[in-house]
Amino acid sequence: RRLREMIGDRPVHIEIDGGVTTETAPLVAKAGADVLVAGSAVFKGGSVRDPAPYGANIRAIREAAASVLAPA
Repeated sequence: RRLREMIGDRPVHIEIDGGVTTETAPLVAKAGADVLVAGSAVFKGGSVRDPAPYGANIRAIREAAASVLAPA
């Protein structure tokens, strides 16, 4: 939050890279991060032969982050 306050109205993104899951995404989004980089949480449960879980994992992370943000 301090970083977001320092940035003010300038068009600067705050990125979180690592540890982003459905549990942490709402916390970092609420704190001001607007770019979330997830690796393990995206690829959990899928494989080259079964990539379907990847899309579901991405949707779940996006929805978790969006759940704490005000509608645009």
